[in-house]
Amino acid sequence: MTSARNFTDDAAVQEDPRAAAVAPRPVVAQLPKYAAGKPPAVIEGLQPYKLSSNENPLPPLPEVLAAINSQHNIQRYPDPLSTALRTELGRFLDVPAEDIVTGAGSLGALVQILQTFAGRNPDGTADEVVYAWRSFEAYPIMVGLAGAESVQVPNRADGAHDLEAMAAAITERTRVVLLCTPNNPTGPALTTAQVEAFLAKVPSDVVVVIDEAYTEFVRDPEAVDGIRLYRNYPNLIVLRTFSKAHGLANLRVGYSVANQSLTQHLRVAATPFAVSSLAEDAAIASLKHYDKVVERVQSLVDERERVVAGLTDLGWKIPETQANFVWLPLGADSQDFAQFAGTQALSVRAFPGEGVRVTVGEVEANTRFLALCANYTKGPGVS
Repeated sequence: MTSARNFTDDAAVQEDPRAAAVAPRPVVAQLPKYAAGKPPAVIEGLQPYKLSSNENPLPPLPEVLAAINSQHNIQRYPDPLSTALRTELGRFLDVPAEDIVTGAGSLGALVQILQTFAGRNPDGTADEVVYAWRSFEAYPIMVGLAGAESVQVPNRADGAHDLEAMAAAITERTRVVLLCTPNNPTGPALTTAQVEAFLAKVPSDVVVVIDEAYTEFVRDPEAVDGIRLYRNYPNLIVLRTFSKAHGLANLRVGYSVANQSLTQHLRVAATPFAVSSLAEDAAIASLKHYDKVVERVQSLVDERERVVAGLTDLGWKIPETQANFVWLPLGADSQDFAQFAGTQALSVRAFPGEGVRVTVGEVEANTRFLALCANYTKGPGVS
């Protein structure tokens, strides 16, 4: 009998000379590491709050929890096609179920898209994926792992996508364009008119992905709705998730919506059994009680507006946000602000040299955040 090896002992692995013989693909060393939001520090006398991961501070609906607890087939594999969920989503969105491909969150659905349409070609050349920057920090990681090359187009000064520059960045090597709306981490949303004007400039053989992870928080009537657009654009894919508004981040369930000329290929690249039956049942239950989801989302939107108004009154200049977070353009002072927040038992997400993203959380957390901002006077984010 062989003895079990302790794979958690990093020191032992480093001392083993055989470990040096194993190396990852060269691209791995070139990729940034995903930095998940850290938990808040424990400060005596203060309730800690995590505002660093854009999580929904509210738990799932009671009906969702009941659906999870009624699950009795954990020993069985889930339906690899998530048929029940796609059927319910088809009714909810008024789209054919065949136009929906599920994944482990919207990120999992995005990975399937990149693996299908962008990568390295037999002649050694790499496809290009164009996206705004800064945007979702997983984009460069997933693009690189797919074998493609990132083409990052700087955001405008107001934190929004520069769609004209993005259109100009498309070349004959471009295979995918990513539009994040509302943009994570800066907050602005794209309008229907802006996206349609952009699509008119994109070659028909380039896939355009509209990442709408925060769509339920949008209140701008002019904001784009990818589901309304995709029917008219065969090269358009819409990403959505149950992680944010529905409060199911831990269960990892998302999906893409596209014409069947694209979904037929996406299903080939889809990770088998990516969405568990627990996640599927929870998502279905949440959709069936969507009116209650809307009420909870509105309470967070109300808090977002209170936070934005409070920051404005304090003299902070921030981008317009249609998501469940705000962006503080603190530049070189970003880390300093995050450390300052830590002294008040608040964790926020700093992007060194650029800014700080702060999730809209519990009422007390938001109030404490505003008090924190009232006492912080450094950086270009303050007038």
